[in-house]
Amino acid sequence: MIPTEALHSTPLQITGDSQGSFVASMTATLRQMDDYHYAHLINTFGKMRSDVVDFLMETFIMFKDLIGKNVYPMDWVIMNMMQNKVFLRAINQYAAVLNKKFLDQTNFELQLWNNYFHLAVAYLTQESLQLENFSSDKRAKIFHKYQDMRRQIGFEIRDMWYNLGPHKIKFIPEMVGPILEMTLIPEIELRKATVPIFFDMMQCEYHFTCSFQRFENEIITKLDHEVEGGRGDEQYKVLFQKILLEHCRKHKYLAKSGGDFVGLVVRLLERLLDYRTIMHDENKENRMSCTVNVLNFYKEIEREEMYIRYLYKLCDLHKECDNYTEAAFTLLLHAKLLKWSEEACAAHLTQRDSYHASTQGQLKDQLYQQIINYFDKGKMWEEAIILGKELAEQYENEMFDFEQLSASLRKQAQFYENIVKVIRPKLDYFAMGYYGMGFPSFLRNKMFIYRGKEYERREDFEARVLTQFPNAEKMKTTTPPTEDTKTNPGQYIQCFTVKPILDLPAKFQNKPVSEQIVSFYTVNEVHKFQYSRPVRKGEKDPDNEFANMWIERTTYATAYKLPGILRWFEVKSVSTEEISPLENAMETMQLTNEKISSMVQRHLNDSNLPINPLSMLLNGIVDPAVMGGFANYEKAFFNDKYIQEHPEDLDKIDKLKDFIAWQIPYLADGVRIHGEKVSEALRPFHDRLEACFKQLREKVEKQYGAKTLPSADERRSTRPRSMVRSFTMPSSQRPLSVASLTSISSDNPPSRPGSDGFALEPLLPKKLHTKSQDKLDRDELDRERKDRKKEKRNSKHQEIFDKDLKTTDIGLQPTEAVILSETISPLRPQRPKSQVLNLIGGDRRLSVSPGPPSSSTSSPGPPPITPRSKLSFSLLTASNLDLNGTGETPPPLPVKGSTADYGNLLDNHDGTHPSPTTPQTPPPQPHHRDMPPPLPSKTPPPPPPKTTRKQASIDSGIVQ
Repeated sequence: MIPTEALHSTPLQITGDSQGSFVASMTATLRQMDDYHYAHLINTFGKMRSDVVDFLMETFIMFKDLIGKNVYPMDWVIMNMMQNKVFLRAINQYAAVLNKKFLDQTNFELQLWNNYFHLAVAYLTQESLQLENFSSDKRAKIFHKYQDMRRQIGFEIRDMWYNLGPHKIKFIPEMVGPILEMTLIPEIELRKATVPIFFDMMQCEYHFTCSFQRFENEIITKLDHEVEGGRGDEQYKVLFQKILLEHCRKHKYLAKSGGDFVGLVVRLLERLLDYRTIMHDENKENRMSCTVNVLNFYKEIEREEMYIRYLYKLCDLHKECDNYTEAAFTLLLHAKLLKWSEEACAAHLTQRDSYHASTQGQLKDQLYQQIINYFDKGKMWEEAIILGKELAEQYENEMFDFEQLSASLRKQAQFYENIVKVIRPKLDYFAMGYYGMGFPSFLRNKMFIYRGKEYERREDFEARVLTQFPNAEKMKTTTPPTEDTKTNPGQYIQCFTVKPILDLPAKFQNKPVSEQIVSFYTVNEVHKFQYSRPVRKGEKDPDNEFANMWIERTTYATAYKLPGILRWFEVKSVSTEEISPLENAMETMQLTNEKISSMVQRHLNDSNLPINPLSMLLNGIVDPAVMGGFANYEKAFFNDKYIQEHPEDLDKIDKLKDFIAWQIPYLADGVRIHGEKVSEALRPFHDRLEACFKQLREKVEKQYGAKTLPSADERRSTRPRSMVRSFTMPSSQRPLSVASLTSISSDNPPSRPGSDGFALEPLLPKKLHTKSQDKLDRDELDRERKDRKKEKRNSKHQEIFDKDLKTTDIGLQPTEAVILSETISPLRPQRPKSQVLNLIGGDRRLSVSPGPPSSSTSSPGPPPITPRSKLSFSLLTASNLDLNGTGETPPPLPVKGSTADYGNLLDNHDGTHPSPTTPQTPPPQPHHRDMPPPLPSKTPPPPPPKTTRKQASIDSGIVQ
């Protein structure tokens, strides 16, 4: 007989090297005990029920502690397996005592049963019993000698649960987590035996409360923790769904609600398994996608705590990638859950230690400050202003914190200034389709619209995606994939550039709005995108290819607006329409007119803009040798044959003629401005331009009538000066000129630095007061004398350029474009501070839709020039199809900060001798408050170093 005292001792009281010896001794003792010894041991306590309870409680705690501590090293397989075998027999013996003495209503011991279940689950899930982690040989040997002890204890747990009877409700929801942990063990027979316990829990809670809400909440919470920890797989998801659905369908009351619950858990499992698969993936974008899938699920089922938890996981990923705009939108979702109130802030709402807030209002304030900071870093000042106004309202009318109000208003003022003055590159959008069964489920056979990074080309974006899927095959067409492609086990990627459709806010509609304000909405707050490709119907006409050239335009709508909490969103709907050749011609003409009008307005509002973009634009339209003009449209549509075949198009033909007629007054303004600003070196080019325009004007007015626009002064008065933040070079204390906004207008694709969109010129002061005619005449004579001196100092570059222009008679060939080099004016004295403020603070606005012409003209007003959602493409040449407004032109690079980057625009201020090409002007006289600044010279200095072909404007047609 074994002494009872030996079994009453616990190893928890023994420390040091003697612990292993004690456990070995206890294991040897228990190994020699049979059923009689266990029964005699319990009987020695007599009728003292409390002694039996204490003994079992201490034993369960001791076993659980020994299992968790792993007294012996993991490679002591025989010792560990022997201990587990002995403990399993002892646990089963004590389980029989529970059923016999502590199960009836009067003697039921809740804590004792609870300890038993936790011990049994801890035993089942211990690392030394997870056979799938061992090598095949080791696993086979263990199974041959000890079998799978997890299955044995699992079946015992199942039987003990069903023995509880009416006591089951006492273990819900506390036992949901341990039972779930047990069912996730990857042993199929064990899963089949234990998963039905979940249905029994649902049924039990429904019997007492007519719902199983507590069970549902607990299993969702625990499932997230367990799957993220590495448990669960696809097989478990299928088995869970099959077993529980079978049980629910047989139940009278749980058929509907139980089925819904099973579907919900299966959807959660899909998302959690995807999230776990890529949780440690280097590709942060896939991690973001899976995180959003999970947090959207928790939002759907209104699990606020879990939802906020994943919001911060997503925010952290965005910050790692410098996606500050997306991080701001993510945090904003948390802020929207809070109120501006003194209501206590629940623990789950404060996810970060950096937020010290006791009320929801305080936490929301701190979140808004952080979000505004992120929006500022992401150059999303419009969004920051919205939050700033809400904060200011609280500071002024609720918190009465005028110090914070002052700081908030100063920030808003800075944001407004940034909107008008700071260049923000227009980002490209890319459609990316993932087809084939080889992709993860969250990508498989889906299309997404991606918001490109700053200055990211489609080729770079595509290469970045292909590195993530090195085995993927790039699709060579943009047509939708076939079903065979979608079901193929491989991976197929389709990528092309799409154009966002402008969705201008209602407050800006038909109102005078600055171009810088409107340009923001061309690539932001968008959720519809278009892609167009030419489709030829019928045989090709060698004389005119436009007559049967149709456009297939596909519109993609995303689930959410971009930018958002991700840099991409899934395409939810796709629609396709066909644009007839005539409608295409109408769109092309209207877009061309809008482009000319926009360019003219910028030059009317800012005399310092470079002339190169205007030169290229006008030359491409008025010179038939370059673009062919609209003569192709006349051949295709303005003939008896077309009218007879398409009598329904008469109105459209008249409208196209109207567009052609309205183009002339727009061109007239452009040519006039070009003549006022052109340098002497390019005067022959301008003469050629005027001659071509004169012929074009005579022809159009004769055939389609003359149109008249409002005067330039009327249009200028409604436009603000085109202002962009001035850049100060390191060697100068005065800013360089205001840069052109050509690169960010809604009509022009961005261009590279050094091209027209980023040519910097000195900021010339405007005339503040009028002068007498005599004074003007004297100034003119002085300027002419200076001009003659400056002409002698012309650079060799300009002389060669003039010679080339004269020898070629300014003839421009269709296959080669002229590279225009705009000269740079000399530096002028800095404008008085008051004048700069007046220019910036002027009350002039850029009208989105210019008004009709004055009533004195007999012709009707021009078609409205409005921000269009149509695609900007031209079919004027077969080799120059740019249907989606993107082409191959790269976006602008950041403005460089070195004087050498801009051809040494500044005068030498360090006392060294000026360069030969630098005008040697006397130092400017200081301005007096009542004296106007000097007038700018009409004659420019020699041009900068020769413009390279790579720096030429996109409008020149040069492939960069």
